Amino acid sequence: MIATIDTMDLLDGSDELAEMVIQSDIFQNYRAARDQLNQNKESQAKIDTFKNIKLLHEEVQRFGKYHPDYRSISSEIRVAKRELDMDEFVVAFKSAETELETLLNELSSTIAHMVSTSIKVPTGNPFFDSMSCSGGCGSGKGCSCG
Repeated sequence: MIATIDTMDLLDGSDELAEMVIQSDIFQNYRAARDQLNQNKESQAKIDTFKNIKLLHEEVQRFGKYHPDYRSISSEIRVAKRELDMDEFVVAFKSAETELETLLNELSSTIAHMVSTSIKVPTGNPFFDSMSCSGGCGSGKGCSCG
């Protein structure tokens, strides 16, 4: 590909946008929450416990209720998941992660629609997916996905 001034401007603009995201409060909050989670020994122990029980649970799931440890492992994984979900550092990280994901979804949708309104941008968020029909509306293009 031959580099043109337009291509170089586009690359410079994308670098500036990436730098703005990295410098944003949302990204800084995400990074701080991630670092706090990674440094907290209790949270890491809960994560490790959950991972280990999850492996056992996957093994039990192969046989379902006929596995001898089905009830005990199913109970253990629920307890471990609850412990993980109640951990303040995990909660803070998940919140910051969701906030960053929302920002990135908004940016992706905005950029895509500036190029063309027919670009489909799957975000996993029904609000943004409605802006960019994911092809599964089933309404016979009644959603104006054209």
